[in-house]
Amino acid sequence: MPKHKIARKSTNIDMTAMCDVAFLLLTFFILTAKAKPEELVTVTTPSSISEIRMPDVDMILITADTAGRVFFEMDGQPKRLDLINAIDEKYALQLTDAEKKMYSIRGPMGLPAEQLKGWLNDPHSIEADKMAGIPYDSLNNQLDSWIIYARVANPMARIAIKADAKTPYPTIKKIMNVLQDRKINQFNLITNLEANPNKPEGGETAHKE
Repeated sequence: MPKHKIARKSTNIDMTAMCDVAFLLLTFFILTAKAKPEELVTVTTPSSISEIRMPDVDMILITADTAGRVFFEMDGQPKRLDLINAIDEKYALQLTDAEKKMYSIRGPMGLPAEQLKGWLNDPHSIEADKMAGIPYDSLNNQLDSWIIYARVANPMARIAIKADAKTPYPTIKKIMNVLQDRKINQFNLITNLEANPNKPEGGETAHKE
């Protein structure tokens, strides 16, 4: 007798549950992701072959533009609150709790301390291109205070200098002198990774000093 062939039946897998889980995960990551804040000043960093990647947290960033203006940035809202409390006491700014909270959630800043209160009350009162930068000369070295109190607020923070390729060298030298006067001899210079035929991917890297 001829053998009867058993009809093959395709396996039907219900993907509804898996799709639901995938969309739930996607929604979770979208809602919890933190967008990178827009840079206050545009800086075109010089190139180097260094491949040291900068961390995303525990950073103190000092930015210098082509005009020699200096901007200061630090991550971590609680640590920024500690920092602004110290700056408020140092320069007798008489900031309110609301103004301090505003600073803790804002990005980089490049103003003398005496203009900070007005800027916090009206962030659009002084646009980025009109900011004078944080003073760092020998007669009024406010950058020194920002660095000191930032390191007190976060002793684990790494310091990095980000400067434009056309920033005058004396500006960079003055910033380094401010750090070295405080016995801070380890810091990073942020650069742009040069093209490499073996590693075509680029990005911001750091050169350690």
